[in-house]
Amino acid sequence: MVTFLAGGTGTPKLLAGADDVFAPRETTVVANTGDDIELGGHLVCPDLDTQLFLDGDVLDRETWWGIADDTAETHDELVRLADAAGLADGPRYLPEEAQTSGRDIARWRRFSGIAEFMHIGDRDRAVHVTRTSLLDEGRSLTEATRTLADAFGLERTLLPMSDDPVASIVHTPSGAMHFQEWWVGRNGEPTVEDVEFRGAEAADATDAVLTALSDPVVVGPSNPITSLGPMLAIEDIERALGETTVVAVSPFVEDTVFSGPAADLMDGVGYDPSTAGVAKAYPFADAFVLDAADETPLDRPVVRTDTRLDDGEDSRRVARAVETALAEVA
Repeated sequence: MVTFLAGGTGTPKLLAGADDVFAPRETTVVANTGDDIELGGHLVCPDLDTQLFLDGDVLDRETWWGIADDTAETHDELVRLADAAGLADGPRYLPEEAQTSGRDIARWRRFSGIAEFMHIGDRDRAVHVTRTSLLDEGRSLTEATRTLADAFGLERTLLPMSDDPVASIVHTPSGAMHFQEWWVGRNGEPTVEDVEFRGAEAADATDAVLTALSDPVVVGPSNPITSLGPMLAIEDIERALGETTVVAVSPFVEDTVFSGPAADLMDGVGYDPSTAGVAKAYPFADAFVLDAADETPLDRPVVRTDTRLDDGEDSRRVARAVETALAEVA
């Protein structure tokens, strides 16, 4: 058994063509929920859903977001209504007093559905409606995720990092904003001054997550700050990672990031935006998989390969390098 930590698209891309290396029935994915928001009353869990849709064979692999060939009539009409009413002025938080009332799972990340700053397809929306309704019926996020996984026919076990709310809040010269507002609503602007994982001090990993973390763990080539940071901010997850075998895949080639906002976020919180910075952010990692062109010297075992993840063959190649690294430090 092997457990993968997933945030963003790094781990899903790693697993997309790797079933012959890491069989789905023998792997667990623990997904970041610090990116989750409540949008128009529905809980949206981007990192859970990317893996859910990938393993359910419906993921849009052009965008690595949402369901392939999904329509978006509801989303388009929300945008049209907001434009017509003069309300399309960017992400709109619900009032401060509403942020911590009602559903505990959506705390500190509640947005109005007016103009809907995230693109939500119609079939995609049905997932969010179902998830939120299950929560309203009294299910935990873990239970709701299991129900959705069964509906999509997943063989792999998919778990949220916690049933408690943790919100990734980016601090900027323009004020604090949820990661989704900063990245999706404002295209990664303004400058990052710090990142806070609000609620992490009161959050616990579930028994299912702690059991999964007793197996060898793979950290995919994800953003160390907002993809892995919320997990590491939960004390019992950080402790568990220090007690098990961990292999991490760098999302950088030396100081060049493959994609996404990792460099800006790492720089903003004081880590060098590079493979060396990733190694510093992951003191629990026993070994790393680096790109063949990455000559960063590390104080831990390294397996090098071409770490691009553009297609299934890339996934298999990197997965085999991960398998080799796990064998070296097991």
